Amino acid sequence: MGVIAGFMHFLSTIITLLAVSYFGILSMKKVQTSQDFSVGSRKLNRYQISGSILGTVVGGASTIGTAQLAFQRGFNAMWFTLGSAAACLLLGFLIAGPLQRAQVDTIPEFLSQSYGEKAGFAASIITSFAIFIHVIGQILSSTAIFTSMFHVSTAIALLVTIGFILSYIFYGGFLGTSRIGIIKTFLLYFALIMSGMAVYLHFNGVEGMLHAFPDRQWFNLFSGGIFAGAAQGFSMVIGIVSTQTYLQAMFAGKDEKESQKGAFIAALLIPPVGLLSTVIGMYMRVAHPETIPKQALIVFILKYLHPVVGGVAIAALIISVLGTASGLILGIATMITRDIYSKKINSCADDRQQLAFFRYCILGISVISGCFVWGNADSLILEWGFLSMALRGTTVFIPLLGVIFYKKRISAEGGLKAILVAPILALMWGIYGIKTVDPLYVGVLASIGIMMGYSVKEKKKSFPAS
Repeated sequence: MGVIAGFMHFLSTIITLLAVSYFGILSMKKVQTSQDFSVGSRKLNRYQISGSILGTVVGGASTIGTAQLAFQRGFNAMWFTLGSAAACLLLGFLIAGPLQRAQVDTIPEFLSQSYGEKAGFAASIITSFAIFIHVIGQILSSTAIFTSMFHVSTAIALLVTIGFILSYIFYGGFLGTSRIGIIKTFLLYFALIMSGMAVYLHFNGVEGMLHAFPDRQWFNLFSGGIFAGAAQGFSMVIGIVSTQTYLQAMFAGKDEKESQKGAFIAALLIPPVGLLSTVIGMYMRVAHPETIPKQALIVFILKYLHPVVGGVAIAALIISVLGTASGLILGIATMITRDIYSKKINSCADDRQQLAFFRYCILGISVISGCFVWGNADSLILEWGFLSMALRGTTVFIPLLGVIFYKKRISAEGGLKAILVAPILALMWGIYGIKTVDPLYVGVLASIGIMMGYSVKEKKKSFPAS
């Protein structure tokens, strides 16, 4: 029976993965121009936009990572998804409109309109590097899942991972990530709802869960401290609002309202993923305390769901990780193609050449990422991975808000200096600073100080003392 169940898990997982890849490849039919590839020619509706956001933001951290933390801390694990939802609300309420009206494809392009081309070029280089670090982490996660679940070698797991990522975005670009995101959302909700129902039955309802955790700290979002909890959510807001992949979805809407509504739909759908993953992690703490925390969600699926349903659930988790990597790679490729290739390397490139370069860039980033993983770069990622969020946030967040809310008061020179200096300070703080103070906050405060200082300086020049 165990062998049959294992085979059914394997078969169900593989069929689901291949079917989703097929839909990703099919999106190529709608791609005729580089605008189709990068932002869907700005014709996407709210559901396609939300699918793109969910396809990237809901990854391994929202599911496997949340269940792992819930196994250890309870409801405090929900801050990742709550922060992600808050970021989507910020996108919808304040940022979608200005980005839509700018009619550009990348955040560096948007920033360069106010701070100059040098600022846009610097932002493109720094954020591409920061996102690349995150991509490697996602590929490492996917490789680990394939090796542990299917007992294949690292080489095969890595090739399969890269192959699936390319099937998602190489052909359809942004339209591919949007389509995969919508499919992934349905699969993930199906898997987590089935799992949640099983947990509810095994706990004998909410009362049984409360009885299993008499210490109410397990249900306290701020069990790690109010400041620590709020800081986790705030970090997610800064990270998402500063990442090309998510803002690219705002550029892609057919109008301002569709972009806003797409962000709002994503904000509505993200928290339930965190809640269900949290409840599953807590159940595993009670029923199987011997479980390795990071395996809590996967072990639950294998133990408690029907093999066919479990296979779909495992596939949904794998797609979550692969979808995040795919969206991030597309974001890097968009910045490199629009901000570097078409402006600095080949300014005469026609649309066909840009479309081809998009795909070469995606292939190159995927292969280079794979080489990092193959070269056993685990220690590098563990040491530097935490700086990915800090580098993105300190480079983009404050200059972006400056353009949106204080356009007439900001200094172009101040924006350039903030983009260059703040991430360096964050990097140095991460290496030499106080470990209890997140380098993200050091960089953000430095960015604010630089922007304000140069704005005051230019204002004094405009109104010299008599």
